[in-house]
Amino acid sequence: MNHLDLTFPSPAENLACDEALLDWCEENGSEEVLRFWESSEIFVVVGYANKIAAEVNVENCRARQIPIFRRCSGGGTVLQGAGCLNYALILQIAENPPLASISSANQFIMEKNRAAIEILLKQSVEVRGHTDLATGGLKFSGNSQRRKKNFLLFHGTFLLNFNLALVSELLQMPSKQPDYRNCRSHKEFLTNLNLSANKVKISLQKIWKVNLPLQNPPLEKISESARKKYSTHEWNWKF
Repeated sequence: MNHLDLTFPSPAENLACDEALLDWCEENGSEEVLRFWESSEIFVVVGYANKIAAEVNVENCRARQIPIFRRCSGGGTVLQGAGCLNYALILQIAENPPLASISSANQFIMEKNRAAIEILLKQSVEVRGHTDLATGGLKFSGNSQRRKKNFLLFHGTFLLNFNLALVSELLQMPSKQPDYRNCRSHKEFLTNLNLSANKVKISLQKIWKVNLPLQNPPLEKISESARKKYSTHEWNWKF
């Protein structure tokens, strides 16, 4: 598996990169990829089918000039910014029998990520809901996937030392909640790992047996997708 540690200047480019890598691998039968990125800019990202009015405090975002974007995968709404580490896995379905279905892929990938973080924390980490990671009943990672014929994209976030107060200010209570949340507020439900990004990256690279840096990522395709799709009102505000 190849690795790519690359953060673009704009949110649109960072979101476009994950989808472009998936498309690139699908079209070329390329090696699997593990990507990392971290943004210093605060912005909201809704899941593909999320309705912005239901998931986001639009008035507060506008007052603070916080932009709202939409990603290509499902799942819930997240807030991005400093202290939030993002990763993306592009995995070949046929080479990995556990990836044959959505549910088995969730289970397989989440168990690996769980083990990688538990090694660092030296305390119990659990997979909760469908694709959350939690410790002591508090969530620190949310994830989602998108599938094509030969490859899938599985990506998510790790709260390391994020300003959690902003989540309550800018996001509504989610319209869909895992049972273990028990209607808790964002403040009562979320936690930071208080780990360095470098330690988390190294642990994930080890568990996924990452070997070489990715050569020649599809930069032109990323730029085009960011410009024509992820920067547009038509895409971001479609629901």
